[in-house]
Amino acid sequence: MGATDEQGNGVPALRAPLLRCPAFDLYGADGIDAPPASPVVVSVPHAGRAYPAPLLALSRVPAATLRRLEDRYADLLVHGLIARGHDVLLAHAPRALIDLNRDTREIDPVMLRSLPHGVPLLASAKLRGGLGLVPRRLPGVGDLWRGPIDWADVRQRIAAVHAPYHATLADRLARARAAFGYAILLDVHSMPPLPEIDAQPAARIVLGDRFGRSASHRLIARAHDMFALAGLHVAQNHPYPGNYLLERHGRPERDIHALQVEVDRSLYLDSALDRPGPGLATMQAMLVRLADILADEWPGTIAQAAE
Repeated sequence: MGATDEQGNGVPALRAPLLRCPAFDLYGADGIDAPPASPVVVSVPHAGRAYPAPLLALSRVPAATLRRLEDRYADLLVHGLIARGHDVLLAHAPRALIDLNRDTREIDPVMLRSLPHGVPLLASAKLRGGLGLVPRRLPGVGDLWRGPIDWADVRQRIAAVHAPYHATLADRLARARAAFGYAILLDVHSMPPLPEIDAQPAARIVLGDRFGRSASHRLIARAHDMFALAGLHVAQNHPYPGNYLLERHGRPERDIHALQVEVDRSLYLDSALDRPGPGLATMQAMLVRLADILADEWPGTIAQAAE
């Protein structure tokens, strides 16, 4: 069955990916087995906006409401990185189908049908807020689905989308570490504009490293300085410290570092935060600059800063 997707965003088509599958596209400099061009591997897990017809049939809300779960057009932010030959994973499957930034055990049992006895599940603050592996509800909307979802359906989503995405990401990070001695995961997200607090300017960029657990302090400091020198207010780990992707793949002790970047949507979308805006090219260039800065770090320097 078909899927709905949005076209006509005015952005030139990219070159062919190294790997194309229903879950994601993998981009890189050369062939699928060629050495990577950079130690920086890029992930955009919430960029998917292709909604399969069976998913829409399960929904009690229109597709426009499900799109509120997206990191709206975050895939466009990394076009410059793709052009430079970085390994980039772009998700196709929407977050409404399955959240790639959640543990596969992070499921609300209330929304499942035919869950076998003894299946281990994982509680979390995100899950309690309705945003588990399969999002259950949104503020002001309530439940997203007409009824419970079959456990077999969830398992199929894990096998078809979640598992291959993370397996491919782990493989590309391992290749980068083998080629350069270290690897850096740059996990790209976008966020609604944050409110001012105590008359202080709101952060436009939020950097997350799981409070120092997923990357060296030097890397997040370099990223902070780059955005700050560009005139943007930057926060670290608040309110977004990173989640499952950083926990799973960030292993500084093994020379694999993982850093999340949250970009204020008003920096690259229009005033309605719905379509690409005039700031898109600037943000694309800034992410290319960020990757260059991170890639220039020597492995020994990173390891020493992490101690």
